Amino acid sequence: MRPFHYERPRALEEAIAGKTEASRFLGGGTNLIDLMKYDVERPASLLDLNRLEGLREVERDREGTLRIGALVSNADAAAHPLVREHHPLLADAILAGATPQLRNMATMGGNLLQRTRCYYFYDRLTPCNKREPGTGCPAKEGVNRIHAILGTSEHCIATHPSDMCVALAALEAVVVVRGPSGERRIRTEDFHRLPGDAPERDTTLDAREVVTAIEIPARLYGRHHTYLKLRDRLSYAFALVSVAVTMEMQEGRVSRLRVALGGVAHKPWRVPEAEALLEGRGPEEARFGAVADRLLQGARGYGHNDFKIGLARLAIARALHQAAAATPQSHVAKRIA
Repeated sequence: MRPFHYERPRALEEAIAGKTEASRFLGGGTNLIDLMKYDVERPASLLDLNRLEGLREVERDREGTLRIGALVSNADAAAHPLVREHHPLLADAILAGATPQLRNMATMGGNLLQRTRCYYFYDRLTPCNKREPGTGCPAKEGVNRIHAILGTSEHCIATHPSDMCVALAALEAVVVVRGPSGERRIRTEDFHRLPGDAPERDTTLDAREVVTAIEIPARLYGRHHTYLKLRDRLSYAFALVSVAVTMEMQEGRVSRLRVALGGVAHKPWRVPEAEALLEGRGPEEARFGAVADRLLQGARGYGHNDFKIGLARLAIARALHQAAAATPQSHVAKRIA
């Protein structure tokens, strides 16, 4: 690890004023410190936010919007009574990721900003457009079993690794950020970006902006939700394919549907046109395939990851069945219902 300067700002405004292109904000550090050890991230300074006030609250306002501070740990968020009562999908997705030790350290804001686990991104002996723009993407012709099948570009086929972010996309959450120009709110679907011709950029954050909270609007899905994660082993593994579903039901029909996929793209993947195919209709198995086909329209494998297309189609249908039947996937027993 390269030498760096360590700072502990006394206020959020001081942290924002001190942020530069060569510095990084530090929360739990569960991903950033690893990247520094691999010499992928080379910050000149770290701005430790952990002593700042106002970033660790979990609150629900009169309209039912849930606000979770950026420094709330993943473990605390998953266990919080307001999250478990009103948005159990988020708790399930968090518990599906990492290990208890990592969840105790990792923060909600940091989870939003974690970077891909592409082998080539971590290996400084290989080219990588995400790490060093213009050097190439060896994953396209190399070992790409964990890589993307949707939203790729000629410059990058990496996937976003977060489970939590997939749930937030299905919940239509908003990311609250603050920078030199003040506060702004970014829809989760706009927060992360596809690689395009700038794969080194994971989000739409400006360099001096910091995540302060996540806001989730009130919904009426009750137990009609699920987070289904398919992976190589049942713990401490990133998703090959994951599916987050929220479903509101009225008189046996789907009145509202939101579906987000993980493990298949550079960001959580949503297609509103696919969701509309089931809205206003009964949750019949025959219609689940149409939703899956629309979600996966344009999917492309790169050899080792061709299997993901078929796996994703089956996972989407299974997740829709679980949500409709109000039998969300257990992340304790982990056996697929």
